[in-house]
Amino acid sequence: LASAVCAASAIMHYPLVAVPAIAASRSQCSSMSEVAKAQIAAPGGDTIFGKIIRKEIPAKIAYEDDTVLAFHDVAPQAPVHVLVIPKKPIAMIQDVCEDDEPLIGHLMATAAKVAKGLGLDDDGYRLVINNGKHGAQSVYHLHVHILGGRQMTWPPG
Repeated sequence: LASAVCAASAIMHYPLVAVPAIAASRSQCSSMSEVAKAQIAAPGGDTIFGKIIRKEIPAKIAYEDDTVLAFHDVAPQAPVHVLVIPKKPIAMIQDVCEDDEPLIGHLMATAAKVAKGLGLDDDGYRLVINNGKHGAQSVYHLHVHILGGRQMTWPPG
């Protein structure tokens, strides 16, 4: 069953932010906080990350191979803020199945490699995966945030 769910998730696509046309204009949405966006975001359709993977939207690429892509966040929350995403459309970390284990391992190893390449390995950095509404996930395509270049606070949220 897990393999069937995994196979099904490989062909699904998820949206940037599922915002009803009457709820918010594009400019209103861009000024919303990530938490506010997460409250209205939902799985289903294409995402901005899918468009970046297909090179339909430009991004400042930090790393790319056949299975993952890392790029600088357009709204950085730290001096260094890079997102690492699988090219396979997986909506949320909770949707990962056993067949995805090599990909998720590669995703995390790539995050460490990118962080080192950005000079973050000496003083440290934070990796974050947001999951669902309460996790403040605003784009339903699995992604790892690399945050660094300053002291992080605790607790994180």
